[in-house]
Amino acid sequence: MLVLHYSPASPYVRKVMMVLHESGQVGAVSLAPAGGSPLDPAGMPTGLNPLGKIPALERPDGCTLYDSRVICRFLAEQNSAGAALYPAPPRLWEVLTLEATADGVMDAALAVRYELALRPAAQQMPAWAEGQWTKVTRSLDSIEARWTGHLAGPVTIGQIALGCALGYLDFRFADRPWRAGRPALTDWFARFSARPAMLATAPPDAG
Repeated sequence: MLVLHYSPASPYVRKVMMVLHESGQVGAVSLAPAGGSPLDPAGMPTGLNPLGKIPALERPDGCTLYDSRVICRFLAEQNSAGAALYPAPPRLWEVLTLEATADGVMDAALAVRYELALRPAAQQMPAWAEGQWTKVTRSLDSIEARWTGHLAGPVTIGQIALGCALGYLDFRFADRPWRAGRPALTDWFARFSARPAMLATAPPDAG
């Protein structure tokens, strides 16, 4: 059986779990809890992924897959429901670009999270954190202005990635509201959040 090394708080893991739900493959994967940080990777599957990151998908008949984009594409190839998340070209290139943008939002938000949660207060660089956050706001503004047409129609991996990115912002950055000035994105996320796969993969309370 496939084994997914995961944490329910990770937006990248949530992407993978969303693909499992949307393609009806939840029962085909066993979950192995993992956790840690760049400063303390002891709980991460470093023997399977030398980068010490999750998600990592352990396969009985091949190498362990890592990076959410690789894992999602692998899972999508397993049945027609998953394959539908990746439409044929030329639309595919737009879908993958939307996914990359959403993943970049997660990357920047996680960098801010690490700066504030892991670095001692006296050593933090507010300007660097704000530079990362600017990537978030600039990307969301671009999606609001140019990409809302790609958020309609059948679900794609781009929509899944964006839903996970916005969910992570709500989860970790409630003090930095992203909805102001983005009515189309706000309305879309409200509808997308009602999908069973989104409800089933919601992160735990931030606490």
